[in-house]
Amino acid sequence: MTGRYDETEGRGPEEPVVVRDRRRIDPLTGEVRSAAPAAETQDGPKHAAPAEEPAAQTEPEPATHAGPGLGESIVDDSVSVATGLEKELAERTADLQRLQAEYANYRKRVDRDREQVVVGAKASVVGDLLPLLDDLERAEQHGDLTGAFKAVGEKLVGSLQRSGLEAFGTEGEPFDPSVHEAVQHSTSPDVAGPTVTMVMRRGYRFGERVLRPAMVGVTDHEPGGAPVDPPVGGELPLEGELFDENNR
Repeated sequence: MTGRYDETEGRGPEEPVVVRDRRRIDPLTGEVRSAAPAAETQDGPKHAAPAEEPAAQTEPEPATHAGPGLGESIVDDSVSVATGLEKELAERTADLQRLQAEYANYRKRVDRDREQVVVGAKASVVGDLLPLLDDLERAEQHGDLTGAFKAVGEKLVGSLQRSGLEAFGTEGEPFDPSVHEAVQHSTSPDVAGPTVTMVMRRGYRFGERVLRPAMVGVTDHEPGGAPVDPPVGGELPLEGELFDENNR
């Protein structure tokens, strides 16, 4: 009959259980312990293990940058990107300035064209009224411009003058072929040059535009007679003597 196996057989006396507290912070006081507590064993207390000293801090060595190798570019990529952005910004700024200048010129051209259209329209209306002004001038010369008719005529002429109408072509002014139309010509020693001596129809301009040239008569300077040859011997020959000399 087989006997029962006893687990306690062959085992020596039980060793006491030793609990080692290796916590660096005391749970009761919350303070940091200066060194780990000594471990206790059956043989007795052992010396506490020295605290680990922190590793000595060493200064990092300065980084050394090696120069570019053969065939490598020495231009930094960040510098290239910044240069490209600056170039693009300069191009866009130049385009904007050019567009702004073109728009300013366009506005000036439109304003100038609009002003010319307005002046042209006014000049066209005033040009249609020039025959009426001629009739008023002739009536005034004949003494027929009187009463209410004269008041209406003066108001009409005043309104046209305030709008920019200007009359020209008076006797005594120098002849100007760009604004005068000469229909009669004469000479006189009393004038120094081509002078308007008769006005047949008054001319008109509106601003810088000539609506109608003045129809005038022009008088030029008349030069003196041909000089006479000096007499021979201080005396003039008689007509008979001159005739006889020519027949010889």
